[in-house]
Amino acid sequence: MKVGIIGFGGRIRGMFKALERQEIGDITLSAITDIRNDEIKELLTKEGKDPEKVSFYEDPDKMMDNEELDGIMIGTRCSLHTKMAVKVLEKNIPLFLEKPVATHMDDFFKLKEAGEKTKAQAVISFPLRTSIIATTVKEIIDSGKIGTVEHVQAINNVPYGRVYFHHWYRDENETQGLFLQKATHDFDYINYLLGSKPVEICAMTSKQLFKGDKPAGLYCKDCDEYYTCDESPYVIKKYYKDNPIGEMCCYAKDTGNEDSGSALVRYNTGMHVSYSQNFFARQKAGARGARLFGFKGTLEFDWYTGEIKVFMHHTPRVDTYKFDMSGGSHFGGDDVLAENFIKVMQGIENSIAPLEAGLLSALMCIKGRQSAITGEFKKIDEM
Repeated sequence: MKVGIIGFGGRIRGMFKALERQEIGDITLSAITDIRNDEIKELLTKEGKDPEKVSFYEDPDKMMDNEELDGIMIGTRCSLHTKMAVKVLEKNIPLFLEKPVATHMDDFFKLKEAGEKTKAQAVISFPLRTSIIATTVKEIIDSGKIGTVEHVQAINNVPYGRVYFHHWYRDENETQGLFLQKATHDFDYINYLLGSKPVEICAMTSKQLFKGDKPAGLYCKDCDEYYTCDESPYVIKKYYKDNPIGEMCCYAKDTGNEDSGSALVRYNTGMHVSYSQNFFARQKAGARGARLFGFKGTLEFDWYTGEIKVFMHHTPRVDTYKFDMSGGSHFGGDDVLAENFIKVMQGIENSIAPLEAGLLSALMCIKGRQSAITGEFKKIDEM
């Protein structure tokens, strides 16, 4: 299976390695389109790959015209996801697309139209929905054990949230806010678990901590607080034993992105979901999961603890499911997506994270950001 990659970033490199780990197909990195090809050749050499066996391009159209590819993976920065995806879908080539699939309404409509016209399938990078935690929760819900889900409380307290303020992600023109960067995953798994359609959203965001009057473009190493600031790479590595993620000052004038956000989402059944995300929780304060309430019981799960608990409402009984979350990226969901993409390329399986799911999640995030800016409820009816 010959695979081409547009935008050879860290995330897509990890996903290609996940493809190589699968034992259901002979996967070849056939072509790369990027603007850093010399750097990438050195990287491939360090990883034990022969760059001479890879065709390099700076123009994705030339790559698709010159190469016979079984599939294409897109790992550009977010603002280019839609543009590149439309090109691939127009060629009817199976697509693996990083999230968010769109960052503006114009892009949303362009990608939606391309998806309706293409003969190819897309697999969206939504590993939470494919992790064993989520699929087990789905099984429990569908069994009727807790009754129909009538309320959801979901949280995402991101212990590595500094990446959105120290790194290129701090550019809000690129990210379009952190609903699109993180909540896109969470809205998707909630939609997947519920099997219902969101119809309305309202949201609020805050920027309380990662702001300040330090000079724009300041790097931590050039700051006089390098050895004392809790967010400096020096302190993070030496005292907190964490890996620094980026080296730019998160208290500078040019630091974008909210550092917390919440949303209320109404579904077509009449029930609603509350969701909240936070980017300055650290260490063991990290959490990602939800409580789903039915009349018969409440189900609670957290990817970080690797546990599902089912609290029965009418008997003194709590069922606990424990999982080993130490192996596999994104709680094992990446390997499931990789296997599915190979089978999509082979034409023997449908996408388990289809383009429609990516579009709906992106739409919810875009509307959530609009709501946070305007203070108004936003309808979700473009699908």
